[in-house]
Amino acid sequence: MSPHTTSPLRPLGGADPDRAHWLELPGHRTSVRAARRFVGARLTSWRVSDDACANAVLLVSELATNAVLHTVSLRILCGIGLLPDDRLRLEVHDRDDSGRRLPRRAPGPDDEGGRGLLLVREIADSWGVARSALTGGNAVWADLATG
Repeated sequence: MSPHTTSPLRPLGGADPDRAHWLELPGHRTSVRAARRFVGARLTSWRVSDDACANAVLLVSELATNAVLHTVSLRILCGIGLLPDDRLRLEVHDRDDSGRRLPRRAPGPDDEGGRGLLLVREIADSWGVARSALTGGNAVWADLATG
């Protein structure tokens, strides 16, 4: 799959197929910026509130960063869907089939990193990790209200 949006993949958490979009990217740090732009552009086209858009962009940034830094995946799959109950579903799938779990960290006050999933937990209405049926790796998802 080339790095562009596509809709033939399975809908995200019950999202309307017309409101579910995917972007596949290389597993590189530079892909995090592309994931943020992808989410921001999609939410702007859906006329999602500025606050929800900012939170969603931050969430996908953290999820994509974890995928490129903490897995051996050469590609990641980013998805966004508008759910029927005015919530967004964000997903990042990696292709790391090593069975390793995402690292749990307790960063110190001077650490510059290690707070990504803490931010996800605080910002998202709900979130979780599952085995990806699309890639065989990890699928990390977060739901967020649009209003």
